[in-house]
Amino acid sequence: MELTPESSPALQAVALGGTLYTPANRPDLVKDVLRQRDLGCVSMVLCLEDSIPDADVVGAEENVVATLTVLAERDDDLPLLFVRVRTPEQMLWVARRAGAATGVLTGFVIPKFDNESGVAAAFLEALHTIQTELGLDGSQSTHTRRLRIMPILESPAVIHVETRAAALTNIYTLLAANREDILSVRIGATDMSSAFGLRRSRDLTIYDVNVVASVIGDIVNVLGRPDGGFVISGPVWEHYANTERVLRPQLRVTPFVGPHEIELRQRIMTANLDTLIREIELDLANGLLGKTVIHPTHVALVHAMSVVSHEEYLDALAIAGNTKGGAAASPYGNKMNEMKPHQAWAQRTLLRADAFGVAAANISFVELLEASMA
Repeated sequence: MELTPESSPALQAVALGGTLYTPANRPDLVKDVLRQRDLGCVSMVLCLEDSIPDADVVGAEENVVATLTVLAERDDDLPLLFVRVRTPEQMLWVARRAGAATGVLTGFVIPKFDNESGVAAAFLEALHTIQTELGLDGSQSTHTRRLRIMPILESPAVIHVETRAAALTNIYTLLAANREDILSVRIGATDMSSAFGLRRSRDLTIYDVNVVASVIGDIVNVLGRPDGGFVISGPVWEHYANTERVLRPQLRVTPFVGPHEIELRQRIMTANLDTLIREIELDLANGLLGKTVIHPTHVALVHAMSVVSHEEYLDALAIAGNTKGGAAASPYGNKMNEMKPHQAWAQRTLLRADAFGVAAANISFVELLEASMA
């Protein structure tokens, strides 16, 4: 299915894929955006928050406004484009300075989002002001996009166990009341780790860091339920250069039996991507779709791992809509499909298939990886 800025928000949220963050103080953001679009990037964030020094904020703000203005004048196809802001005031300033050029954005990314201090509500109020002032509430015509936000859950109230349940409940209440304004929810694993003085190595996934994994589990529990929940994206993978290893590689040799595939496996190991592949698999297993990335080489990998396998697709087709219950052998004859318990999984899988496609029969993840890294 073709993805455009006018696509349904449900499809956009699932199809974000590897969302590439770029510091907003880079000297040629227009070139960066167009280059990443040409390389297959579906969603991109121009970051005004932690990725730039405080001293560079004013210049970065001007840079974002200039970039949006040029991109609007070019009328090119673009990735789903967002700006990560620091405050509601900065969000208003950028949108008002950019004016009509704000229309090239899909929305804003909101850091440290919680409903304990009132700041989250202030961000939503700023969004509503921008929607009204610039006509970006989707009401003018069927072709007018709606400006939305992606909140990042990374504040102490969400992280600390004694305040987490109340904080997540309050966040859900606020997001549910403003559902049309929310595209997806993001997880700030770097800030979560920092709260405990931790940083995971390239050998470990975020799910190996127990205190952070417990936060992710609770976020999915409260915000990611099939009935009334939101799409939640996987946390950032921050490694991209070769470093010394302590643990053994994460990829088995067996799937890489061909001569070209053995070379591919070596490339994956050298580029520090084997643990990233494992983390993406664990993201999917834990109900997270897409991922925050900070290096362009990771985008295609996230997309390749998001493709629905032929086996998954046939299972989902067999289950979806079959609400009378019962169980049956899967089309591949290797598992049991229970019709009622697996309904939500089947619907989510079919939506992911709309976003990323379905692998042909007998095409493994190795072939998809090879194509993505070509």
